[in-house]
Amino acid sequence: MMKMWKGIVGTALIATLLAGCGSGGGSGAASSETPGAGGGSASGKSVSLKMFIAQPRLKEHYDKYIDAFVAKEKADKNIDVTVQLEMPPADTAPQILKTRLASNDAPDVFAIHAVNEIPPFYKAGYLEDLSDQPFVGKLLDSVKPSVTTEDGKVVAVPLETLSWGYLYNKTIFKEQGLTPPTTLTEMKAVVEKLKQSNITPFVLSDKESWIPQLFLPLTVGAMVNTETPDFIDRMSKDEGSFSELKEMFNIIDLVYANGTKNGLEVGGDDGAAMFATGKAAMWVQGPWYAETILKSNPDIDFGVAALPINDNPDATMINLSTSTSLAVSKTSKNKEVALDFINYILDDKDSSAFYQALKFNPVATVHDYSSYPWVDDAMVYVKAGKSYQDPRIPQAVKDESGKALQSYIAGQISQDDVITALDKAWKSYNKVNK
Repeated sequence: MMKMWKGIVGTALIATLLAGCGSGGGSGAASSETPGAGGGSASGKSVSLKMFIAQPRLKEHYDKYIDAFVAKEKADKNIDVTVQLEMPPADTAPQILKTRLASNDAPDVFAIHAVNEIPPFYKAGYLEDLSDQPFVGKLLDSVKPSVTTEDGKVVAVPLETLSWGYLYNKTIFKEQGLTPPTTLTEMKAVVEKLKQSNITPFVLSDKESWIPQLFLPLTVGAMVNTETPDFIDRMSKDEGSFSELKEMFNIIDLVYANGTKNGLEVGGDDGAAMFATGKAAMWVQGPWYAETILKSNPDIDFGVAALPINDNPDATMINLSTSTSLAVSKTSKNKEVALDFINYILDDKDSSAFYQALKFNPVATVHDYSSYPWVDDAMVYVKAGKSYQDPRIPQAVKDESGKALQSYIAGQISQDDVITALDKAWKSYNKVNK
């Protein structure tokens, strides 16, 4: 089993780092007029609660936790809850959710990306204000801002807090006498060393467009925190262009020229299995796949490192972000039960085991488990001042980048075509969200 770090990581340390079903079917749903957890009991009521969480690879853990919630709701309030859990793939989930919300068919509880989706969803009036809910007081100080709107409303409970760049097989690196590179030139040397030893440098698994999309926040984040600090502000005013960041293709080209075969036919889960079994030494991916990797190979020793994008070592930085978070629909007819579930996510007794099973970082004072080794890897960069908050790139631009990069990888379009597509997507977003 992968050797877990034995020291206890204090809440302050974690805070610094963190600053990527129940039974289906359904009977009729009864409305609840009493929002909030706790409240008085409701005798013999039946509620059908709809949930939307785009993490199908983790379904067994959500199923187990939802079953526990259903039992608790029955015991505490005598409410019979039927949960309809919808878990679409990450590629299609954003558009499905937007369509549902816009057509007044919102799930009661749904997952959103804290950095990218809270601002527009809150502006559109889709998110319930959760500021007065019990879970809010449990959030770590470093995490709470990521689920808080500009006017101070907490509108989601965070699940995933991330510290990521790329994953590397520590055993392979040690055997080859390698350390994570700090510049693009050093990364090229690592690639050559691995190839000389007949080791494939990178896992390629780009069947799902959200995976090549990961290059966008990694490259933009590094550049705006070093060489082009006003890039996002100017793009939001239609005054910039991705042509300014064209060097991002240097690392992209290096990865795709030195990876496993047929990457566009390989999905994320298969990529995780390939990485876990040593088919390649590195994978441009985040530790949110830790649970899947360890399931394939419990003995793998892997780490997280910052991805070099150029020869400026200061730009080799770790991305820090809060991503998957759960919100409640403002129009839900089952708010009492929906809010009970949101609060149960950070339950004093059960939450730690749930987050630990998912291999998610601690986000609240109720989480009493130790951090993971890959978090410690990222902490080295954070302590050195080499980290940044996930850049606020519109989700529409991220979605477009994934599709465009798939076409680029396939040789169907050029670098300039990708740049044109990204510029157009951002301008379209600006037009709609003025």
